[in-house]
Amino acid sequence: MEQIAQLKEYLLTVHPVRRTGAQKADFRKWLLRELKRAGWKAGEETYGRFNGSVNVVAGDPDRADVILCAHYDTPARMLVQDFVSPTNVLAHVLYHVAAAMALAAAAFALALAVSFPLNRPELMLPLFLILALAALWVSAYGPANRNNANGNSSGVLALLAAAYAAGYNKRVCLVFLDNNERNLLGSSAFKRAHPGKAAQTLFVNLDCVGDGENLLLIPSKASRWDGELLEALEEAFPEKDGCRLLTKGLQYYPSDNRRFKFHVTVCACRYLAGLGYYIPHLRTKKDTVLEEGNIACIARGIERFLELYLGE
Repeated sequence: MEQIAQLKEYLLTVHPVRRTGAQKADFRKWLLRELKRAGWKAGEETYGRFNGSVNVVAGDPDRADVILCAHYDTPARMLVQDFVSPTNVLAHVLYHVAAAMALAAAAFALALAVSFPLNRPELMLPLFLILALAALWVSAYGPANRNNANGNSSGVLALLAAAYAAGYNKRVCLVFLDNNERNLLGSSAFKRAHPGKAAQTLFVNLDCVGDGENLLLIPSKASRWDGELLEALEEAFPEKDGCRLLTKGLQYYPSDNRRFKFHVTVCACRYLAGLGYYIPHLRTKKDTVLEEGNIACIARGIERFLELYLGE
């Protein structure tokens, strides 16, 4: 726990925002040093100027049987709070539809407020389109969110803690993914660079694991049929530690896991009766919670899971 606390303090103090090229480059230098201390040989993978992503890869992805990943970039500050409910897909969809409609209504009102006093109805449509597109641009590429403890400094910290706990294993690869916040460009580039392994290997994605008393493990539909995988997950992440393995019903988690067929997503959630599990304060100034106990639990769980699943 002391090591986790030290890594957390450094990450949130020195590298709280990882959005510009310079911020990401400084972070990667520190990350490569930490991975070396943990016994891992790591390097950067680049994918050309058009994609623009730089992933940090520790181990050999073309020989690994398990790939552990987390994205390291941080988001823009949204005009409205982001909302993720992995187990309530209807609420997730309705919230984002409502948020889009609210932004469109605000753009319409502003366009009307300008065009009506001027008695220029022909300005209404172009102004509305310009304002609506501007709102979308700000949400994706606007000013950086300054507090990113849970999204996704928590995933970075958990993966780094797991690297220390489990130690180097030639059958395991660690990938710190870039540009999750830009339509999953980093994971898309990684999949294209390693097409054979990406289609066959199990990916364990750590995303937003710092704020919430419930650690959810969400296997993909293809992974739910792997009995050995589910048994290893249940034993490595017991319910007494607040872990929940979800193998029934419809779940949806919008992250890098979507790029890979065989995956397990690990996230931390709060629970609200009537709504279900949800992740709070994403892309807001209130994203300041990163529970060290969650990180320690995940590091122990991954260490045990690798022993069970790989038969070592």
